[in-house]
Amino acid sequence: MGGHIIVDELTHARYLGDDYSKLSCSGYRPRTQETQTTEEQDSTLISINPLGIKPLGNAYTACGNIKSKAGLFAFLPDELITQIAEWLDPAILMRLGSTCKALYAFSRQEELWKSIYLSLVERYGNVPFRAEAVEWPLKVYADYMDQNDDESPLYLFDCSFVEKMGLKVGKESENHYWIPACFGKDLFDVLEEQRPDRRWLIIGPERSGSSFHKDPNATSAWNAVIRGSKYWIMFPTAPSNPPPPGVYVSEDQSEVTSPLSITEWLLGFHAEARKTKGCKEGICREGEVLHVPSGWWHLVVNLEGSVAITHNFVPRAHLANALAFMRDKPVQVSGFGNDVKDPYALFVAKLGEKHPDLLRESLAEMERLKAGKKRKWDDLVTADGDEGFGFGFGDGDDEDVP
Repeated sequence: MGGHIIVDELTHARYLGDDYSKLSCSGYRPRTQETQTTEEQDSTLISINPLGIKPLGNAYTACGNIKSKAGLFAFLPDELITQIAEWLDPAILMRLGSTCKALYAFSRQEELWKSIYLSLVERYGNVPFRAEAVEWPLKVYADYMDQNDDESPLYLFDCSFVEKMGLKVGKESENHYWIPACFGKDLFDVLEEQRPDRRWLIIGPERSGSSFHKDPNATSAWNAVIRGSKYWIMFPTAPSNPPPPGVYVSEDQSEVTSPLSITEWLLGFHAEARKTKGCKEGICREGEVLHVPSGWWHLVVNLEGSVAITHNFVPRAHLANALAFMRDKPVQVSGFGNDVKDPYALFVAKLGEKHPDLLRESLAEMERLKAGKKRKWDDLVTADGDEGFGFGFGDGDDEDVP
């Protein structure tokens, strides 16, 4: 789509080009010293976030009439603006919402996005998606979302959604979404078609979610909420930190179990967990992206019906962790195709071809970490050189994956 958006410091904007120019906000003026002084004294203005973030609901918490800043839309009744918004597709609706704060609120109304979700079901209703142990057509899962009253609802979590939906990933204008540049290069990309599963479409009703786990293969992850909201509680991993309260790990750390559903865990252990060292918690809402560092325990629960996309990746800072995991715990490596017999050897070979210096640095770091852990262990189990005295902690695994 042609055209572009011009936005000044106060998020006044106008959309230029193609047939949507009639929807643009008028009244745009470059900020001169004179207009700046006048506008800064205008009590109807709301200070904006330095990053340009416009949180949901600002039309309702504002002390002034922010609709007056919506250009020609300011002269239209609210009901008519809503009707106009109903005719817009998601991309145009998002662009309209980015022009000013009042239109942001109009473009985020529940009913608008509910109809868009229904159109998603209409388009992909017969496409099967993985929902935990079952694979259902999307329309079947949508019916389940609307009608279920399960304590722990089934969670749609599909790693082939890009192929099934015919989506394009990248920053090109015709693509559907792109990977945030702030997370850097994904070093699993050197494996090309042989890389493990990396991206998932996540859909679930209220109360659905994921119990405590670490992401596979010591990867990091980002999770972008498209619709709804999610509660997260997370804990870093360190030798001195036990698993989260109510979580039990096997001796080789290959199995993580909890005798409780997410709801029971929240009722029984949440208060204790919030007081635990390193605990991080928060709510991620639509349009927000959350980063999960390599090796962190995390539990996620949907506070309402939600749609999200998540990607797992290996950043440069945690390459040594991923290599150590794949080398030392081969039976726990997951997501690779049956044609890959030795994921660690393949990864090392491909890194050697494309990033030899980085590979050497990471292998050296692995050895330093291994030597450091051994020294720590020897200090713990030996008292004043007396090898006859010692003590241990569980299975003796002193792994620390940051």
